[in-house]
Amino acid sequence: MATAAPTQNLPLFYNAVEPLNSTQHGKMKVRTILRMPQVAQTHAIPVTVDEFSLVQRHFPIVFSVGDNPIPIALFGLNEGVNVFLDADGRPLDSSVYMPAYIRRYPFLLARLRPDSDELSLCFDPTCEGIGADEDGAPLFENGEPSEVIKGILQFNEMFEQAGARTGAFMRDLKELDLLMPGELSIQPEGAPQPFIYRGFQMVNEEKLANLRGDQLRKIHKNGMLPLLYAHIFSIAMMREIFGRQARLGLVPQPVAA
Repeated sequence: MATAAPTQNLPLFYNAVEPLNSTQHGKMKVRTILRMPQVAQTHAIPVTVDEFSLVQRHFPIVFSVGDNPIPIALFGLNEGVNVFLDADGRPLDSSVYMPAYIRRYPFLLARLRPDSDELSLCFDPTCEGIGADEDGAPLFENGEPSEVIKGILQFNEMFEQAGARTGAFMRDLKELDLLMPGELSIQPEGAPQPFIYRGFQMVNEEKLANLRGDQLRKIHKNGMLPLLYAHIFSIAMMREIFGRQARLGLVPQPVAA
């Protein structure tokens, strides 16, 4: 999952991206972000393969459409619907796992030059959780990165490493040609027509079952097989999400197949 550079299209949730440095930001502080309303309006969040075992307990894991799909956790089945956060972006249940993509905000690692492989720690300067706030923790002390910023950097480095493993997983998935268009049909009791959900990809279980022996040995050895089953098992959570939306009155009118 490549992180976008400041000069490219901005990543999800970021309004701007600025490289962090002691000269410009030496007096800035960071505090816990209490509100992320932009997340509350998002129904699909990118996740890494390192998170599959945790994510699949709470969310369906599916794959985006297009030539370069990525794994995503569904917080809702409809655009703009998120049944796990309130309107301000606060978790409704603190026991539900929040993906690292959310937790890294407002920071990220990004390439400052397209021709460079070096990643620099950047942040979203529009975020209300970072600035010259007396109650926050300093980003720099005596011109050097504080322990807080060192921890943030370490977290983002781990996120990038997980992103690289996710990229390798997706390349193998594409090579094995295991993805297929996804579709879910739910017809609650008394509904005149079913609710049809499309616009995502999922693993073709028939193709997975019919892989050659050498292919199965490869995905077992490289750790890919349990990740595939975590995704497959998580699909059942889509009906749980539908139920949450129904209880909240957030289910649109059904569309005939």
